[in-house]
Amino acid sequence: MHSEADRWSAVRHRDSGADGAFFYAVTTTGVYCRPSCASRPARPENVSFFETRIEAERAGYRPCKRCRPDLPPRAEREAALVTEACRQIETAESLPSLAELAAASGLSPFHFHKLFKRIAGITPKAYASAHRAARVQHGLRSGAKVTETIYDAGFNSAGRFYDAADGMLGMTPSAFRAGGRGETIRHAIGHSSLGSVLVAATARGVCAILLGDDPADLLGDLRRRFPGARLVPAEADFGGCVERVVALVDAPGSGEGLGLPLDIRGTAFQRKVWETLQTIPAGATLSYAELAARVGNPKAVRAVAGACAANALAVAVPCHRVVGAHGGLAGYRWGVARKRRLLEREQA
Repeated sequence: MHSEADRWSAVRHRDSGADGAFFYAVTTTGVYCRPSCASRPARPENVSFFETRIEAERAGYRPCKRCRPDLPPRAEREAALVTEACRQIETAESLPSLAELAAASGLSPFHFHKLFKRIAGITPKAYASAHRAARVQHGLRSGAKVTETIYDAGFNSAGRFYDAADGMLGMTPSAFRAGGRGETIRHAIGHSSLGSVLVAATARGVCAILLGDDPADLLGDLRRRFPGARLVPAEADFGGCVERVVALVDAPGSGEGLGLPLDIRGTAFQRKVWETLQTIPAGATLSYAELAARVGNPKAVRAVAGACAANALAVAVPCHRVVGAHGGLAGYRWGVARKRRLLEREQA
């Protein structure tokens, strides 16, 4: 962007992509700005262009107080501010309030909350909850006592920890520490037009719907997902649940979903992805990039793909409705051929 015409076009269009490539100064105000400055456009005859801000200052111009060309670009400053807030959340003994985080950033609580969500993709509260959940899970996996984990994770009382534990862990803290030990998971195998279907449920609801060709492999997958749980073959009354799952597999677009309670376990980000998947109507598809944008974090395409791959509830959480950038079927935990047939049935 070396010609004066290109530079003037960037200024007129307030092109943030040109920020850092050059600066412009206005003789009537004595200030210099970034190309993206939101100030009222100056007349072309009053504008001069400079390669660097140092050149503009040597020519006698002072930095604009609106676009602050003497500081790093706005996007960089905002990212640094949110990063600092994240570090504050992560290192605090107890979770800082929104007002405290906003005060440290120099913004009002409203503008800080809006900025944090735009940059991080989640709210400060959700970030803090996800961080605490990660600390709790790490502490319990490492064998720490539940009491130590409570306070190390920033909870100031056992009551508040146990109120939040179910949402963070999907089970009691002691059961999580033991790999699900103490949990009873009922399971049964059904048969669909796409092969075998393993359905498993806890007292909270259906926790796994696994598709495959070999029932033994499906049971092995279930054991890997819940290594410490007590797995028991379901009794006859579980047959109705299996029938509803098989019906959903055979005709994924014909009804209103499974209609059974689900026991969805995952990180805060994974649950957000899975909840978004459940809003995609039958017959429709999204690319991984589009799904990442809906989740609120357009750059998290790989993380979104990872969350889809970790989904344990085939069809009920319809990760088969996510396709590649150009419509390709890409990967699918239970086979691309099954993914194709599910989509064909929904789109018929």
